[in-house]
This record gives sequence, structure tokens and C-alpha cells, in this order.
Amino acid sequence: MIEYFWPMAMLVALMLGIFSGYPVGFVLSGIGIVFAVVAGVPMIFLSTGVSRIYSGILTNWLLIAIPLFVFMGLMLERSGVAERLLRSLAALFGRLPGGYAFAVAIIGVVMAASTGIIGASVVLMGMMALPAMTQARYDPKISTGLIAASGTLGILIPPSIMLIILGDQLRISVGDLFVGAIGPGLLLAGLYFLYLIAVAFFQPHRMPPAEHVQAESRAAVLIGLARDLLAPVLLIASVLGTIITGIATPTEAAAIGAAGAMLLALLSGKLNFGTLGAALRDTTKTTAMIIFVMIGATIFSVIFRRLGGDQMVIHAFDALGTGPYFVLFAIMALVFLLGFFLDWVEIALVVVPLVAPVVASLDFGMSQSQTLTWFAIALAVNMQTSFLTPPFGYALFYLRGVAKDISIGTIYRGIIPFVLLQILALILLIMFPQISLWMIG
Repeated sequence: MIEYFWPMAMLVALMLGIFSGYPVGFVLSGIGIVFAVVAGVPMIFLSTGVSRIYSGILTNWLLIAIPLFVFMGLMLERSGVAERLLRSLAALFGRLPGGYAFAVAIIGVVMAASTGIIGASVVLMGMMALPAMTQARYDPKISTGLIAASGTLGILIPPSIMLIILGDQLRISVGDLFVGAIGPGLLLAGLYFLYLIAVAFFQPHRMPPAEHVQAESRAAVLIGLARDLLAPVLLIASVLGTIITGIATPTEAAAIGAAGAMLLALLSGKLNFGTLGAALRDTTKTTAMIIFVMIGATIFSVIFRRLGGDQMVIHAFDALGTGPYFVLFAIMALVFLLGFFLDWVEIALVVVPLVAPVVASLDFGMSQSQTLTWFAIALAVNMQTSFLTPPFGYALFYLRGVAKDISIGTIYRGIIPFVLLQILALILLIMFPQISLWMIG
């Protein structure tokens, strides 16, 4: 234990620093520099951190995809796609038990595959769908739980910023991650639909049919729905299709998506200097936050490894003395628990690089590349849950901001079934790796 005093002290300081409320980038870099000085790390060694920041972050071509995908999502969110889809789906399903719920779930999948911005998706669906569901006398636990859970699908279903960062940290193909995440994302959405069907069948009073939906001919509704789906589906196909077929890299596909989102906003009459300026401002804020945390995590990890932290982690898992699946379970349990208190960015940039060598050394009967790809997608499913778990689940607080008449306790209780579905999806993904690997060549 004595030989690992410094790395253990760094982890304790990290937890205290994060809970202090200071920006995580400052906490990570500050702890790294302070411990380098206190532990007597040669100052010349810090140049390694500077070199890694320059070569691994500032000149990393892959990371250009982050602001491009963020911008694409923000422009789509402002283009009115979701509002038009909700009107069409409400007209189609509204008179059925659970009709609004199915409409919200479908919009969640479409918005996830075309935007991937959690805060924007949750707030947008909360503002659009929650009043209609409340007017239809839906159980508020169903309404809030579904909106929060559906809004978080964007962090898993590609294009996903989380998958870009995981691919960068694990040194694996982001294109493979995008392809591999399609199956688990659709699996999770399917579990949501099965849950809604069960509630509509066994407890229809919790999701009654809407009485105020304007009657339209089915043909007119279907034509309107096809028209509203055409634009986002074409954009999704142009982004994911070029990646899957190898025509474009994720960064190039992100540029296509950003240009396509601007075109959709222009065609819908929503593109103006105000909209463009707001999207660029929010893109800059989000990207700066992520890059700043990445720089801090690089400084922290360089010093942590110098002080023997990587060996401490490897020895800790070796001490378990059990099979690879038990080690994987321990890692997933750790990430799940950390998700109650930490954002996925901190987990991806601090925890993942520490456990990656351990996972790469395990034998699951597949190649190392397949193992790391499967592990990354399982991590993404796991970390998606961090948006939903109290007390710091961001999706819950985004929703609370627009659902001011619903107590936070009701929102917490409403999310429980969806967190359990997340855990079920994670278990199925670990039991059957081909869910994420079958589409990868």
C-alpha cells in the first residue's frame, strides 16, 4: 500500500476537488501539477504532458468532429423538425392508449440519430410533449420518465460525441463504434417501446387516449408524417451512410451533417443571424468545456502514471483473482456507481484510460480490437445511465427546468423503470457481444 500512496492520494484529492464544485478541468490539471511538485516529479517530465496535449488534442483531426456534430444537433433542434414530427405522430397515435408516449419515444430515436444533444432534446420534448400529455391526464411519472430517458438516447445512438471521445481514448475506430452502437441503441429503444406497450395494456388509465386531437384522414396524416421524416432521415443516411460504407471518415461525415443541418434550417425558414449566432455560441461553449477537461485529464493521467497509478489499477484488478467477466462486472459496477455523482465526460477521460489496459489484457474469445469496441459500447450504455440517476442526473434537472409543476420526487420515481431497462440492456449486451459486433466487418 505504501508504494501506491501518491496515486491513492491523487484519487482522493480528485474526488474532493470534483465535489467542491470547481470546474473539472481546473481540478484535474491543478491536482496533477500540485502532486508533481509535492512528489518530486522532475519538471522535465512535465514536458511529456505538454507534448501529449499538443499531439493528442490540439492537432487531433478526429476531435474536429465534436464541434461539427454539436453544431449539427443545435441547428436541427432549431429547425423545427421535432415540432412537426410531434404534430404528425400525435395525429396518428393520439387517440390510442399510450399514443403520446409512443410519439415521444419515436421522436427520441429520430432526434438521437440526428442531433445527439441531450440537454436540447430533453428540454425541447419537455416543452412540446409534456403539456399535451398532462392535458391527456397521463401519469406524470410515465411522462417525465419517458421524456428524460428518450432524450438521453442521443448520447448512444450515433453520431455520438461520447463515442468519439471513447474511440480517441481507447485508440479504436470511431467508425466501428458508430456502426456497433446502432444495435444497442435500437435494443434500448425497443425495450422502451415494450415497456410502454405493457403499461398501455395492463394499466391503460396511466396513459389514456387523447380526446383533443384534431381529426384528420389517415392518408393525410401519413403523407404529413412521411414529409416530416424525410429531412432528418436523409440527413441521418448521409452522415451514417458515408461512415458505414467507408466513403467518409467521422470528421468528414460530421462536416456533411453540419452543412446539411444548415440547409434544413434554411429550407424551413428558421436560418437567420440570430439562430446561427446562438448555435455557434453554444457549440463553442460545449466544445471548449470538453477540450478543457481533456487537457486537464491529460495532465492528471501523465502524473498519475508517473507515480505508479496505472500499476496500482492493474494490481487491484489482478487481486480479484477471478475470470474476465467478473473483472468486467467490477468495472461496470464502478462506472455505474460513479455515474450517480460524475458526468460522463469525467468518467470517459479519467476512468476509462486507467481500466483500458486491464480490459485489453482479458480474454473474451475475440480479438483485442473487438474486445475494446464491445467494451466501449457497453461503457456508453452504462454512462448513458448517468444522465438519469439521482441525485445529479443532468436529464432530470433539464426536465425539471421546464416541468415546474411536477415535483423532483415524482421525476425521480418516474425514471426508475427506465434505469432498470438500461441495466437490462447492458446485461444483454454483455451476455451477447454480437449485438454490437455483428455489423462490424
